Amino acid sequence: MKLKWEDKSIQTPLSRARGLGSARDGSTHWLHQRVTAIANLILMPWLIWSVVNMQGWTHADVSTWLQNPINAILMILATISVFYHAALGCQVVVEDYIHNEGFKFAKLIGMKLFFTACTVACVFSIVKIALG
Repeated sequence: MKLKWEDKSIQTPLSRARGLGSARDGSTHWLHQRVTAIANLILMPWLIWSVVNMQGWTHADVSTWLQNPINAILMILATISVFYHAALGCQVVVEDYIHNEGFKFAKLIGMKLFFTACTVACVFSIVKIALG
């Protein structure tokens, strides 16, 4: 560890720190993570209760259940909240533990595409079943 007076670098402190400061989106990311966590705390008990009560149901019974607008809306909200929460969590892991900038960038883009595709596919499926 070097002390301040031992640093013989020609760079100014600002130039050494450039690129290491705040990206100014940390508080937004934190807030989104907490909001989706609270939404999941509300929606997951409903989803678990619904799935447990479906034991022995046929495909037609589940389709009829999902055609109820309240069930369809809650299922869509749960899907969006879970996938967005997962994407935010994975983003933090990648940003913290992958140090190669090129690989980090590719991984973040790939993850965003993956979670977006999963969300769109699930929401499309729910809407298709709900509308008959």
